[in-house]
Amino acid sequence: MTDESCSPALTPAEWRARFRRGANIRPTAGLAPGFVQANLVVLPRALAFDFLLFAQRNPKSCPLLEVIEDGSIEPKAMAPGADLRTDLPRYRVYRDGVLAEERADLVALWTADLVSFLIGCSFTFESALIEAGIPVRHIEQCTNVPMYITTLPTVPAGVFHGPTVVSMRPVPADKVIRAVQVTSRFPAVHGAPIHIGDPATIGIRDLARPDLGDPVDIGAGEVPVFWACGVTPQAVAMASKPILMLTHAPGHMFITDRRDAEFAVL
Repeated sequence: MTDESCSPALTPAEWRARFRRGANIRPTAGLAPGFVQANLVVLPRALAFDFLLFAQRNPKSCPLLEVIEDGSIEPKAMAPGADLRTDLPRYRVYRDGVLAEERADLVALWTADLVSFLIGCSFTFESALIEAGIPVRHIEQCTNVPMYITTLPTVPAGVFHGPTVVSMRPVPADKVIRAVQVTSRFPAVHGAPIHIGDPATIGIRDLARPDLGDPVDIGAGEVPVFWACGVTPQAVAMASKPILMLTHAPGHMFITDRRDAEFAVL
């Protein structure tokens, strides 16, 4: 059971308002259950087509929810009235492939030629996993989801290339098939796992040392299950070195006004 102190019952708009004023800066797993969460990628217009093509070629890692035209700060389809510069709890700035800084907002960096992409996040299907009786350990432990940079390559497009990032959730062995079934219904937010079992097969040396996020306990009889992750563009930025990429900080997502049920495939 999730600790109520970790996820008070607020609407997506209320969470965004808190983040906008610098309150409750924390990972968003377990917040606003039932609503879609999204990864953010912001690029100069000159790189936007290459990234759009990259996302289309890598739909498991980068399932597009909305593309926001250059200069606009409002994701009209996913959260009308929201401000992508301020309404996430934490942001990252990559310059020439190097993580230059983390910051509370993007206001000072925003220019008229920036194009924004909202990418589906696996936090969205966690409510469905919990409803199916499948534990979500990082929510139970009030931590960020563990994420790992793998040896699985993405499909290159234009200037963009690099490795796939995955998120991991330990699942009881007798519930793995059910976890696959549940998450398969949400292709817009990464869908089914891309790997189950031995982490070394995809280049992960130590589950206790995630590249991003926090380690979680793995109990006896539990199997590590790996989903494609929307942090992949950040690993791609480090490999392909675009002049500028603005993103969410890993695990600190944009909470939209759209219900996860809208994106479920029956």
